[in-house]
Amino acid sequence: MTTAAAPAVDMPTSEPGNFLNLVIVDDERSIREVCREVARNLGFNALVADSAEHTYRLLESHAIDVILLDLKLPGAGGLEALNKIKQQQPDAEVIVVTGCGTVQSAVQAMKNGAYDYVTKPFSMDELRILLERVSAHLKLKSENRILRERIKSKQGFSGIVGTAPEMERLYRMIAKASQSHHPVLILGESGTGKELVARSIHFSGPVRDKPFIPVDCGSLVPTLIESELFGYVKGAFTGAVQAKDGLLNMAEGGTVFFDEIGEMPVDLQAKLLRAIQEKEIRPVGGTRRLPINVRVLAATNRDLEQAVAQGNFRRDLYFRLNVLSLKIPSLRERRQDIPLLAGHFLDRLSRDTGRECTLSDAALKAMLAYDWPGNVRELENCLERACALNSGPEIHLTDLPSVVNGGNGRITIDRNGCAKIIPMSELEKQTILGTIMQLNGDKLLAARLLGIGKTTLYRKLKEYGADEC
Repeated sequence: MTTAAAPAVDMPTSEPGNFLNLVIVDDERSIREVCREVARNLGFNALVADSAEHTYRLLESHAIDVILLDLKLPGAGGLEALNKIKQQQPDAEVIVVTGCGTVQSAVQAMKNGAYDYVTKPFSMDELRILLERVSAHLKLKSENRILRERIKSKQGFSGIVGTAPEMERLYRMIAKASQSHHPVLILGESGTGKELVARSIHFSGPVRDKPFIPVDCGSLVPTLIESELFGYVKGAFTGAVQAKDGLLNMAEGGTVFFDEIGEMPVDLQAKLLRAIQEKEIRPVGGTRRLPINVRVLAATNRDLEQAVAQGNFRRDLYFRLNVLSLKIPSLRERRQDIPLLAGHFLDRLSRDTGRECTLSDAALKAMLAYDWPGNVRELENCLERACALNSGPEIHLTDLPSVVNGGNGRITIDRNGCAKIIPMSELEKQTILGTIMQLNGDKLLAARLLGIGKTTLYRKLKEYGADEC
């Protein structure tokens, strides 16, 4: 490949790319070095890889924003590499590099999720413009995410639906918690709306205009959790060519919400406790401590007292987080809210799809009788599925999932003619394993369609002894 590389001193320097992490994947060293020089002048933290396997290893240890991927790599097809990259880090934007005679491959790559493509030979100006564009795209995506976070919360309790006495007590607790700066531990089963409660606490309080940053402790890569929370200094590890603020810095004056705090590794729990108590952090690789001013909210569906007894959660951190405690009722504990919630979700689906759907009496009766182990999230997904599959404006009993219209257990007849009731726990197991099988092992999609959190799904699979499926 030929390039029109200008000397580095002649390269115009653009506004920094906010230290976005970029990986340049090409088997030609000269190409990698020239592209890295352009990227660094634009403010990117540029890493290089000479093969697909090298790229996969980088993705395991770094949070990558942009990947410049040559479609012609030794030992792996470009499209295969693209698909694996998207599986490892779905939010990373991939720019594919292709030869003039293989533009069709680039078009296919775009269909498979690539952000854009550039053909060889390309000039450094072309590369600079492309990187500036993807940097602006990522900045806009980040700003839109923050805007959506604020819109979702609607500054108050308006996003939470329910009039049951248990919910009225919850609203009073949220109102009190929102006016303090103490840590809050939010307890509740999966799907009850713990993050929505955390948002309400933040956005109805005095720091509503400050950042609200959620952290899913169950999905963060263990090797990246510490650097994500506390940040790192330049040179802290291979590829750390620029210092980076952690989430606890970025939330200055606002709130950090630790979702599924029970999944946090024990060794990191001690560092988090120190940060909360001393109101300061030490970035990875750094020697100076930095002051922080953030409010900490945490949520879990686990029994933390039991986790403490088993040595899986620090007792001192548990007491530090449990200054204020909110318990969200399960949906089966407030069945009277089911018609209200169903109407709320159907109205929203009507606005999104332009189709109005209503519940038949039989369907509503079945929904009132069902125990909803996945709680409000399961109810929402149930209605979304029913609206997508039914042929008319009314949702009938047969439009609901069999686990819902079958009540709390399913009655079958054995070969001796005797009635046998399948327990709810066995139905749940069959539903989860059957869904994963139908989706060819896609666990994240299965969790979304089942209306349960991915952490809950992985825990269930471990209980079934099927965590390798």
